[in-house]
Amino acid sequence: MSGVSARSLAKGSAPPGPVPEGLIRVYSMRFCPFAERTLLVLKAKGIRHEVININLKNKPEWFFKKNPLGLVPVLENSKGQLIYESAITCEYLDEAYSGKKLLPEDPYEKACQKMIFELFSKVPSLVTSFLRRQNKEDCSGLKEELHREFSKLEEVLTNKKTAFFGGNSLSMIDYLIWPWLERLEALELNECVDHTPKLKLWMAAMRKDPTVSAVLIDVKAHKGFIDLYLQNSPEACDYGL
Repeated sequence: MSGVSARSLAKGSAPPGPVPEGLIRVYSMRFCPFAERTLLVLKAKGIRHEVININLKNKPEWFFKKNPLGLVPVLENSKGQLIYESAITCEYLDEAYSGKKLLPEDPYEKACQKMIFELFSKVPSLVTSFLRRQNKEDCSGLKEELHREFSKLEEVLTNKKTAFFGGNSLSMIDYLIWPWLERLEALELNECVDHTPKLKLWMAAMRKDPTVSAVLIDVKAHKGFIDLYLQNSPEACDYGL
């Protein structure tokens, strides 16, 4: 990684200059699981990059020129080309840069990974709903839904008889899923995977991966973010909220 902005950029901040030749820039937020997907792929492929964090609760005006939706992650290269949406940025990086390929070359195996990705698709919104409702109302229904969604992932690993979702070695689909599983402990949702022994083994294996460990945010920091988020604290600006 070439560099990470010390603070998140907010409304009124000056736009950053052109991306230096030989680098790619990622507009991110420290605690965003979608942005973490992109950071994992950048790290896994050894791509030289710089990180600029965006305050998502007080977004700079110029950021909407990078992504009309105002969301992270966004990639920008030295040609001024912009790519956004997390899964799209990850696929772009895998195709545009040399080195280890994270997506399978075989069309069927690639389709299988995309089907698993669809199977996982409800989890991010459920986790977000839980975060927003924590301490406000009963969340047992959300936990039951997460329990069911994780059962689907357990069935995939059971049927494949492999350590990872793409096979016996870690690949793109594992990085696309991981950020939400990383946050379960901080959200006190570990009970939602108590019934999935193979998924728990997968989580343990992911934590041992050098790429994951390099990008990993510890539980204490995640909990600090959650507390500020729930309090709607002004200090949350430092977290890139």
